[in-house]
Amino acid sequence: MGLDDRAKAAAKNIEGKAQEAWGNVTGDPEDKAEGKAKQAESEVRHGVEDVKDNIKEKLD
Repeated sequence: MGLDDRAKAAAKNIEGKAQEAWGNVTGDPEDKAEGKAKQAESEVRHGVEDVKDNIKEKLD
């Protein structure tokens, strides 16, 4: 598993939280939705990396 992939997922999560917060401040539902979508994408990426780690551990 690449630390780089986890870092990218974390960055996507932070980006999503910031965009959602901005949407809350401005009242823009589109920004809020896009921010939540980015956070969900980040969770999926972390899940994929967890699966990769588990498989690698079992193979080693």
